[in-house]
Amino acid sequence: MNKDIKVAVLMGGWSAEREVSLMSGRGVVEALEARGWSDVTAIDMDRNIGAVLTALRPDVVFNALHGTPGEDGTVQGMLDLMQIPYTHSGCTTSAIAIDKELTKAVLVPHGIRMPVGKMVDSARLYEGDPMARPYVLKPVNEGSSVGVAIVTDGCNYGHPISAKAEGPWLHFERLLAEPFIRGRELTVAVLNDEALCVTELVPHGEFYDFAAKYTDGETDHICPAEVPANIAKSMMDMALASHRLLGCKGASRSDFRWDDELGEAGLYLLEVNTQPGMTPLSLVPEQAKQRGIDYGDLVERLIVEALAGATGNADALNETAP
Repeated sequence: MNKDIKVAVLMGGWSAEREVSLMSGRGVVEALEARGWSDVTAIDMDRNIGAVLTALRPDVVFNALHGTPGEDGTVQGMLDLMQIPYTHSGCTTSAIAIDKELTKAVLVPHGIRMPVGKMVDSARLYEGDPMARPYVLKPVNEGSSVGVAIVTDGCNYGHPISAKAEGPWLHFERLLAEPFIRGRELTVAVLNDEALCVTELVPHGEFYDFAAKYTDGETDHICPAEVPANIAKSMMDMALASHRLLGCKGASRSDFRWDDELGEAGLYLLEVNTQPGMTPLSLVPEQAKQRGIDYGDLVERLIVEALAGATGNADALNETAP
């Protein structure tokens, strides 16, 4: 394996997920250095990133950014113009997958079951509910449950929602409203075009929000999930189909809700994450480990696929493959 190539690890940035991205990036850097990669540069991305990469001239970029602009196609487009190979999904896929409505437009016609939602102007929420409670409000292009609110009859938001109540309506002009799906929180990672397994997430709080995802001890991970074989297969099939339909590369993670009282008819895909976390609490490394792929192997596989995609010839990279 050629470990002398120049690797730049992009992390940080200015999204709401900055701190998570820094954790992901540091983990990647440490794994590469521990495995003997001789030229690894950690970059906490700022708005001068184009000049930084021009001066560094890396052979490949490991994209450890989360949220905009590292997950929405912006950074991917820049790297495409600079002709620098990078991990994870490309420009078009990233732009579609971060937008929950665009994702539905691609996946639902192909039989992927997703909640039927509607876009609402935040100011209209102060006049009345857009659908029967309980329902979920979320920004259309944020990840990691940033800005998600569950509106129930007993919530403290008011009837209708009060303009003084803290919630995403104070921070985003438009929101996606979807019916709340009772039941269980589950997720499936796809790596190199293979679904890995199913994890169930059991938060100690009310729901699997940003704090539950990234605070140690706030959520129990059951991996593999204790679900019927047909449900696990359906989720893995849907995750892989979604990965392929969207054109994802490297790793993706599909998040599900399952109303276990309804069997397979109660299974819904919520979203596909094209830049899944690489932190100690992240789900893709956890599922990879379940399949015998340790963290360092996972990082190297993503780099190898990025290089193979850039050359268009994976066979030529046999010397690099782990």
